[in-house]
Amino acid sequence: MAVPQNRVTRSRRGMRRSHDSLVGGNPNECPSCGELKRPHHVCPSCGTYNDREVIAKADEIDLDEDAA
Repeated sequence: MAVPQNRVTRSRRGMRRSHDSLVGGNPNECPSCGELKRPHHVCPSCGTYNDREVIAKADEIDLDEDAA
């Protein structure tokens, strides 16, 4: 079993963990609708990528009461 021979100081432990923190997202503005989206991803609100419509978004789907 691995047992440390010497105690790791708080400073050295903190230096090792300095790269473990999470960074915030970097949202960009969609050129077609203006909503915030992740870079290099399809816009979730309008479905466009690189000024082309990739995902056809349906408006509102009305369900009949019989179907529900």
